[in-house]
This record gives sequence, C-alpha cells and structure tokens, in this order.
Amino acid sequence: MPKPGVRLRLVDIAERAGVSLATASRALAGRDGVSEEVAARIRQISEEMGYVANPYARTLAGGASSTVGLVVHQVDDPYFSEIAGGVIRVADEQGLLVQICHSGRDPEHELRQIRHLINQRVRIIIVAGSGFADTRHEAAARDELSAYVRGGGRVAVIGRHSLGVDAVLPDNEAGGEALTRHLLELGHRRIAIASGTADLNTVVDRLAGVTAAITKAGLSMADLPVVHTDFTRDGGVAATEQILRDHPATTAIIALNDAMAMGVLSTLRAHGVPVPERMSVVGFDDVSVAADLAPSLTTIRLPMTDMGKMALALALRPPAARPRRRSTGHTLIVRDSTGPAPA
Repeated sequence: MPKPGVRLRLVDIAERAGVSLATASRALAGRDGVSEEVAARIRQISEEMGYVANPYARTLAGGASSTVGLVVHQVDDPYFSEIAGGVIRVADEQGLLVQICHSGRDPEHELRQIRHLINQRVRIIIVAGSGFADTRHEAAARDELSAYVRGGGRVAVIGRHSLGVDAVLPDNEAGGEALTRHLLELGHRRIAIASGTADLNTVVDRLAGVTAAITKAGLSMADLPVVHTDFTRDGGVAATEQILRDHPATTAIIALNDAMAMGVLSTLRAHGVPVPERMSVVGFDDVSVAADLAPSLTTIRLPMTDMGKMALALALRPPAARPRRRSTGHTLIVRDSTGPAPA
C-alpha cells in the first residue's frame, strides 16, 4: 500500500490485484483482453483504494496527435483572426494542424474547451485572450494546464499573466497611456471611455494606462465617464449611445479595442457627429481593417500575427525551469479619426 498522502498510481492497483500493469490499464479503461471476472475485481480494488486515473498521462500515453489546440475568445474578432494566422503559419512550417476553439469570453466554457483539447490528445495548447479578474477562474485553468504539462503536454498563452506557463504579453498598460496622452496633447479634456467588462484583465490593464496619463496631466479619472459593455463592435455601439445621451459635451472617445471603435464610428456616423471635427476616436490593437475605416482609425498597434508566431515558437521549445515571458511592445498609429479638441 502506498503511504498516506502519496498519490495512488496504477501500478499500486496492479500489484494489489496480482495482475500486470497492462491488464490493470485495460480493465479500468474498459478495453478488450481482460475477462469480466478479473476486470470486476480490478475495478473493485481500484474503488476500495480510492484510485483516480490521471487523464493527462493516459491521454498522452496514447500518443499525442500532430494538432495544436488554439483557444480564442471570439473567432470572428479580427484581433484573434490575426493571432490565429500567426499560429497557423508556424504550424504549417512544422507540419502541424491547428484546431481553433471559441470561448466567448466565458471562463467556464474556456475550461471545457481546454479539457476537450486534452481529451483529443493535442500536442500543444495555446490560449489567446484576456485573463479573468476573478482568481477562481484563473486557478481552475492553471490547475488543468499544469496537470497537462506534467503529463508531457506543451502550453503557451497570449495575454494571460497568471497561468504559470510560457506567455506572450501585449503591452496593454503602456499602450493605454500612449493613446490617452495623444488625446491630451490635442487639447481634449472631456474624454469618455468605451470599455469592455471589468472582469477582463486586458480591460483593467488598458484602463490603468489611461489612468496613468490622466493623473500625470493633473486631472482626475472621476471626471471621465467609463461605460462597460461587451468587448465587441455591438458593445461599442451601446457605449456610444450612452455617452451621447448622458455626456453630450464629450469631445473624444477611447475605445479599448478596435472592434469597439468600429461600433463607435458607426454610431457617430448614424447620429451625424463628424469625426474628428466634433469627436475624436481612438482604438486599440490596429487590426488589418483599421486603416480602411472612414475615417481611418488612430489606434495602438500590437503585432498580432507575430504574437501568434511567438506563442507557438515558445511552445515548440524544450520546457524551461521557469515560465518564459515575451513582451510585444506597442506603436501609436495616428490616422484621420483624431484631431484638435473643438473650441
């Protein structure tokens, strides 16, 4: 019998039952090759001893596939599409396939997707998108991925701080500060923020950058309305409607991602608000269509395709003693959607 506090192993069950390790494995997995009498005895011993199978070791022992599992928040968001493009490019070079899963920014659904990929025996898992402010959600994903790594899997994440694995980290806080500083230098003081929900760490980090710039300018965040809606184009529409209704003196809107900024521009156009003469608009990410919007969007450029490449390259490297971190940097791209504050 194993000592108290030591995790039971399959070999312990095999020894107690007086059978080979292979026989015990087949019996507990319900495979052929073991008589029903022997299988029933092995299952009974397993239950009495409190043995719980390690799904990660069993899955990987069955032979990892040539598939990379990529979990994104929203598959139709250009931000994630460009990240996926980078992952796919490196995967092609390595003779790997990419399976893309959509979490919908739901931490429980994300966890189910991760477990599904593990059960599919993928070789590598990449999780792209913001972490969650609720540490319970992050802890559940961390535990699942840690067990997968211990069983021989490889993991890298994009935009996650606390999962304990190799990570590519977008320059969110510094980018938020650069965007806000740009508007302040143009003379804007009546600034509103179209924000995603506060349970996303990306939102928290980008707002921290906005706060830093506002504070350094001697202003107060209490004077800036922050409207929390979905981190999507429709969320940008809803936020803009509220800003126009409740804060009509606003001269600039910071959208915390480009998808929201598209909704902001569409709503301002529908209300006949000229951009940038009456209202300046900034986004964040610099997705591929940002330059083609009317007007073209001032935004923070993150290297999304390179982020996908970097994440898979990290996962393909031998494991390190400590998780590796790669920062993306950022670039302020000034286009036609921003101008001087109106008199």
